Amino acid sequence: MDPCPFVRILIGNLAIKSPASSKPSFSGKVHPSSSPCYCEIKLKGIDSPPCHVATVPLISDSDTHPQSLAASFDFSKTQINKIKNPLIQISVYKARTNPSCAFNSAKLLGKISVPIDLTLVESRPCSFHNGWVTLSNNNSKNRDPSAQAQLLHLTVRAEPDPRFVFRFDGEPECSPQVFQVKGDVKQPVFTCKFSFRDRNPVQFPSTNANHLATDRKGWSITVHDLSGSPVACASMVTPFVPSPGSQRVSKSNPGAWLIIRPEGDGTWKPWGRLEAWREPGNSNAVGYRFDVLPATTDPVTLAACTISSQNGGKFTIDVTSGITPASTPNGSWDLGSSSRTESGFGSDFMLDHQFLYRGFVMSAKFDGEKKCSKPEVEVGVKHVTCAEDAAAFVALAAAMDLSMDACKLFSQKLRKELRQ
Repeated sequence: MDPCPFVRILIGNLAIKSPASSKPSFSGKVHPSSSPCYCEIKLKGIDSPPCHVATVPLISDSDTHPQSLAASFDFSKTQINKIKNPLIQISVYKARTNPSCAFNSAKLLGKISVPIDLTLVESRPCSFHNGWVTLSNNNSKNRDPSAQAQLLHLTVRAEPDPRFVFRFDGEPECSPQVFQVKGDVKQPVFTCKFSFRDRNPVQFPSTNANHLATDRKGWSITVHDLSGSPVACASMVTPFVPSPGSQRVSKSNPGAWLIIRPEGDGTWKPWGRLEAWREPGNSNAVGYRFDVLPATTDPVTLAACTISSQNGGKFTIDVTSGITPASTPNGSWDLGSSSRTESGFGSDFMLDHQFLYRGFVMSAKFDGEKKCSKPEVEVGVKHVTCAEDAAAFVALAAAMDLSMDACKLFSQKLRKELRQ
């Protein structure tokens, strides 16, 4: 399998040093009179640049700056060719609470821009800034007049991050082929088989007495290689059923899938567990949690966030230190420790002696309701050593796509392929 070139831009190690923070440091290494600081991180040079929000700790002269990742941007070769004069722009604000990209009431401390040349990153990592820089103030009405000569520490670097790209040729419940894609070239690598394990579904009374709501149970999707051998499977092990007195699958009683891989001699072993539910209220959000199941340790959560069932979204596993649900909409958990590694943003995370997950692991993009969902899956090259590795991620993507259907309100009718 031939991977696609990708580039990953990493911004982190943020810290603020100001005249106020030069006073003797206190517990927690943050001056008690200092208000919280946040920053808005954008990549200029593209249409509708994505926005990240991160906390910026205040430190004194005697403190060392934190080692953590604040934001990342990922681009394929095709996307890179469309970016013109890219630069990272960071605006630092002082606010009482996390403004979450709405900085109207926050005080602007200053801005910094770092130009980057992505053509240098195609073959090797590049550092574009690492150290202290003075924040520039402007005449904005929200500028904090007391903020003078603020110093910001940051690291901006980029690195090659090749990935395998897989695309479903149809919706998972339609038993599609899966193609590997590189540019305009695609070739079949897997086939999927959707099936029901149980032909006698249990029925639950719905809140509407005029009909019965059939639970969603017993679904499975098996991934085969081109020779017809099964190389991964996602099997629904906990039914998706409505919580009492409601029409939705609740977080307190989520449906669940087990992702399994062949071990040889006709046996299979569990690799991961995916849980999904419908968020409360009138929200279209589908919540999820994915745990990997190492053989020698307890389950470890690699991803937990929400996806819009109406508009679709991305499921991402990203084990880079500092990535948290609060700092990225993709919802990967921070699994790093305080020690440094070559990445310069803290420690990556080893599950056990056999499984090593670090950096970008995988993502899967889904379309929303009323669209023909054909998931597209990206998997980091370092996490694929055989066809079974790639197939496990493909099966996980299929399970997440099917979970969005399984989490529909029980007053809504499922498409015929999902009804027994």
